[in-house]
Amino acid sequence: MTKPARRLSGLSVSARWTIGVFVVIVALVVAIWPRGSAEFDPGTSTAPLPGAAAPAEAGDNVSPQELTRARQAAALEPCPVPDLADPADSPMAGVSLSCLADGQLIEVANATEDLPLVLNVWAYWCGPCRTELPIIAEFAATSRGQVQVLTVHGQDGAQNLTRALTMLADIGVTLPTVVDTDAQLARVLGIPRVYPCTVLIRADGTVAAVMPQIFDTRDELAAAVEEHLDVAA
Repeated sequence: MTKPARRLSGLSVSARWTIGVFVVIVALVVAIWPRGSAEFDPGTSTAPLPGAAAPAEAGDNVSPQELTRARQAAALEPCPVPDLADPADSPMAGVSLSCLADGQLIEVANATEDLPLVLNVWAYWCGPCRTELPIIAEFAATSRGQVQVLTVHGQDGAQNLTRALTMLADIGVTLPTVVDTDAQLARVLGIPRVYPCTVLIRADGTVAAVMPQIFDTRDELAAAVEEHLDVAA
């Protein structure tokens, strides 16, 4: 005859303690076990340091009319489209990106307009980018004729043009901007997938510095430009 199962009350004190500890450990594991990645929320996602890449997203589900209205509200400056040949030594030669202001493709290598180029890479969901972009705009306004400034929305979130435009409209930044949807520019310039990141490019199109950092003041950026581009802007 099979013996009845031994009741818990019949166990020794040490055995009951062992079972109790095991139950507590299992409960803790269940409590902290990941349930999958949280859904990306552009309204709350920030990058406290230069931001890590955002999860991939589907593109804007908006009509052409809504996109047009977003562009009108942002009132971005047109992207530079000079009638120049690509600088021979520029790694950007042959890279064409869409201008956020109007969707026109531009040859990024020509954006230098024979001037040194400050290229600022950002993303609409990146908190530090939102803080830094007005500083980039201040620098651009006070250094015209000495350097060219162009901003780039990086690949993460680049399919959401209206969100990018809305963010710029919210902070009042109207700098010319291109969209690096497929990371073409990031690859040829060796830009890390962090935001924000500033790339300093010489007038001949060659890269002087790639700086994945946050500039807190206009003077900090000006000092970097003077150091790497030899321009007192």
